[in-house]
Amino acid sequence: MEDLVIRDADVVDGSGEPSYRADVVVDDGRIVSIVKEAAAAGCQRPRAVRELDAEGLVLSPGFVDMHAHSDLALLRDPDHSAKAAQGVTLEVLGQDGLSYAPVDDRTLTEVRRAIAGWHGHGDDLDFDWRSVGEYLDRLDRGIAVNAAYLVPQGTVRALVVGWEDRAATPAELDRMRRLVAEGLEQGAVGLSSGLTYTPGMYAPDAELTALCRVVAEYGGYYCPHHRSYGAGALDAYAEMVALAREAGCPLHLAHATMNFAVNEGRAPELLSLLDEALAAGDDITLDTYPYTPGSTTLAALLPSWANEGGPEAALARLADDDTSERIRHHLEDIGSDGCHGVPVEWHTIEISGVADPGLSEFVGRTVEESARQRGESPWATARHLLLADRLAPSVLQHVGHEENVRTIMRHRVHTGGSDGILQGAKPHPRAYGTFPRYLGHYVRESGVLSLEECVAHLTSRPAARLRLPDRGLIREGYRADLVLFDPRTVAAGATFENPRHLPTGIPHVLIDGRFVIEDGRRTGELAGRAVRRAPL
Repeated sequence: MEDLVIRDADVVDGSGEPSYRADVVVDDGRIVSIVKEAAAAGCQRPRAVRELDAEGLVLSPGFVDMHAHSDLALLRDPDHSAKAAQGVTLEVLGQDGLSYAPVDDRTLTEVRRAIAGWHGHGDDLDFDWRSVGEYLDRLDRGIAVNAAYLVPQGTVRALVVGWEDRAATPAELDRMRRLVAEGLEQGAVGLSSGLTYTPGMYAPDAELTALCRVVAEYGGYYCPHHRSYGAGALDAYAEMVALAREAGCPLHLAHATMNFAVNEGRAPELLSLLDEALAAGDDITLDTYPYTPGSTTLAALLPSWANEGGPEAALARLADDDTSERIRHHLEDIGSDGCHGVPVEWHTIEISGVADPGLSEFVGRTVEESARQRGESPWATARHLLLADRLAPSVLQHVGHEENVRTIMRHRVHTGGSDGILQGAKPHPRAYGTFPRYLGHYVRESGVLSLEECVAHLTSRPAARLRLPDRGLIREGYRADLVLFDPRTVAAGATFENPRHLPTGIPHVLIDGRFVIEDGRRTGELAGRAVRRAPL
């Protein structure tokens, strides 16, 4: 007898086609039969060791978070309800060009400092890996949800070239190409870049194109956080489209937003650019989160020259009064490349987390609010935080536009990504709420997408981008990564005031046929594993 039958579910199978009522049978981690209501009439209904009554619930494939920052959280927090409770069964890690493999001892120390605002310092973890393959093996010891990995281009550059703003030598470029190839051979699904973050932003297009050609050879994809989401956003998108076309590499645009005042109402221009490229035969997808504010680290806003040489060099520049004034001038008067070419508006920058508990009074306030309370300029407050917390503060940037968000999420190549930073006392609620917010707010309440369309955006489209032949759809023989949710009540519990609140209306989540969420509670199952690149 099979393991489980999910009885009388409203199946939204991920294809975008209308839902249907069915019994779905699971055995040994896979869907073994689907008996539609019409076919079941007058015949013996399937039986199993366990029967789950799904009356009134939608059964869909598990959701794929195409832009996750759980690289260390998956290792330190076996519960990981932030994602499991949303119905996420697969996350894509290694984002924005900075993560923890491939590294040597020096680079690992530097990267841990540089992205502490995303992941914490990791002092509670044993970093017993250095290569991509070793990191994936570490995930295979047991994690809450499945995870795929992108080779981070900035980390590769830090390992080979360092944190200097200079061109790579031919020998260095050859070594970077080998490291990318090794990462893909060991199971990575593609390459990411963070082109407003150091040191990845120091790479010219020719260098990125050379690396993307390697990615294309292995059947992976390129996932850039491109050079501007502000003043130069459209040019930056066009640059990535042209670069991927030159390399012959599939392109996935990370958190494809149009932010800051200069881009209000301009989402149709972005989509027109993408439609032209798609019509020309380019292979392009994108992801977004269903919120207007963004999230990053406070140090990321600095001009790139201020971060050249790595974290310790950046701290030394911040400590020097003359250099600090030059940084302020670039931030406030010119618009730094780290802030997307737009002069920073401190009333839009909210501190969401700090590493030093002694600085917790700043969390939940904008830099401008804290500066007013301290009786000093906003830059003085920001500088104090960067030095005192050694570059670790994370921030929310309240710079988005609702109509842009809605317009982009309707596009036919759109997928969902939380870009969720789990670090900090008051993280962005997208880390806990992205997927139920799509289903509750944008499907049920706003009607921006139909339920069938939305589920396809969150399941089969990302699975196709990742070239996963047995995930993303409810089909016989596919892996039983499944979500049961109530379409009448599903909603994000997380808010900006209470960002760690779990969602409602998602009672059951299965990975490989094992319940990781059952009756709305985390079971303790560590059913997740590394999902490696499928060979060509």
